[in-house]
Order: sequence, then structure tokens, then C-alpha cells
Amino acid sequence: MFHIILFEPEIPPNAGNIIRLSVNTGCNLHLIEPLGFSIDEKSFKRAGMDYMNKKDFQVWDSLETCTDQVRADRYFTVSTKGKKLYSNISYKEGDAFIFGPESRGLPERIRDSFESVYIPMKSEGRSLNLANAVSIIVYEAWKRFDFQ
Repeated sequence: MFHIILFEPEIPPNAGNIIRLSVNTGCNLHLIEPLGFSIDEKSFKRAGMDYMNKKDFQVWDSLETCTDQVRADRYFTVSTKGKKLYSNISYKEGDAFIFGPESRGLPERIRDSFESVYIPMKSEGRSLNLANAVSIIVYEAWKRFDFQ
């Protein structure tokens, strides 16, 4: 299916919710260190609930190590500073989506190293919740395959 890559995630409930999403959509989840929490942390496990036992996820020491090992067909960064509207992409099975940390987003060097997409917003808010943004992207990509 797809790869979800969380670059330096900070908030355990977001990561736990994304584990649930990855189980329910068949995506592979990758977490890039440093993490803002311990994978043994109670709030992380509580958000992931019993899905923690159903889904393996990889923790990588760097994005470079992850991309060298995962070898996805294409990588997309997802950012409020993205260049293309997320719904205007022809997604392919095996694509990977890189999301930045909740408090600061992806560094420019990473964002500009891959094709970048954005999710439109009307408000003056800074960004969407990470778990919500991941859900929007994954379901849009999966929809292209009629949810098969």
C-alpha cells in the first residue's frame, strides 16, 4: 500500500492514532528519531489501544536511513508550504508521505528534497492536527484504488 513517515513526531496520541490508521488502511508506518516521547509511554499506548499488537512500525535513526531502506517508489512531503494541492496528484501504490513534527513542520531542506503537497485551509490557523492531515492524505491516495 503506502508508507507513512513521521519525521520527529512530538505528541504521543497523534502517533498512536496514526498507528490505528495504518492498521485500518494497510499502510506501513515509520517514525524518525528523535521522538518527542517514548514508545513505552502510557499516552502513546492508550491512543494506539489494541492496535499496537496488530501493527509493526519501524523507528529509524534518520530520514536518510529510512529512505535508503524503504525504497518507496516516490516520496511526497506534506506541508502547509507545499507546492501542489494534495488532491491533484496521481498517487501510485508504494508512494511514501513524509509529515513533520507538530510544533514546527518539516525543515525546508527536507520539504524541498521531494515533491511537496499541501492541504488547503481557510482559517488563519497554523496547521491541521497531524493525525487528521495523515488521514486526509492516506484516504485520498487510497481512494484512487477504489479502497482495494
